[in-house]
Amino acid sequence: MATDRGAPRKAQGVERRAHADYTGGVYGAMLAASVVIGAGTLGSLPRLELVLLLVLTGAVFWLAHVHAQLFGARLSRRTVDRATVLHVCREEWPILQAAGPPAAAVAVSPLLGLDVQGAVWLALAVAVAEQVGWSVAAAVRAGASRGQLAASAAVNLSLGLLIIAFKFVLKH
Repeated sequence: MATDRGAPRKAQGVERRAHADYTGGVYGAMLAASVVIGAGTLGSLPRLELVLLLVLTGAVFWLAHVHAQLFGARLSRRTVDRATVLHVCREEWPILQAAGPPAAAVAVSPLLGLDVQGAVWLALAVAVAEQVGWSVAAAVRAGASRGQLAASAAVNLSLGLLIIAFKFVLKH
């Protein structure tokens, strides 16, 4: 009789995803959109600088959230050991992960024939779509009704459009 030695590990991965908190992904996507807006108002920012700004800002915010979790609420409850640090790093990972798609959009924008401003708009659209996607994923995982799912998507789309409105206000 063959056994699947990877089964317990797979079960743990499924269990972890089932209890995943997508707040960091929504937050990270909003952060990425804000970085794009801020950078886009500075004129023609070279693509590489925008990619680095997105990734590094995501990394700094990820580290800040890890730090806050470890040395804020966590310290008051238990000792910080390696397992706790790794757990918190994984918990907060979506903040940094959310910087990837907008950064990738900027990186591939020359292949699409976009100038720098086109790359900024593409990255912004990707960040807003990602924000909505994270919120919908969270609603699905939480077992939300179709109405709640639609409401979550609408609220996050509205927030993304508000960020886009800031781009127009700051541009003029």
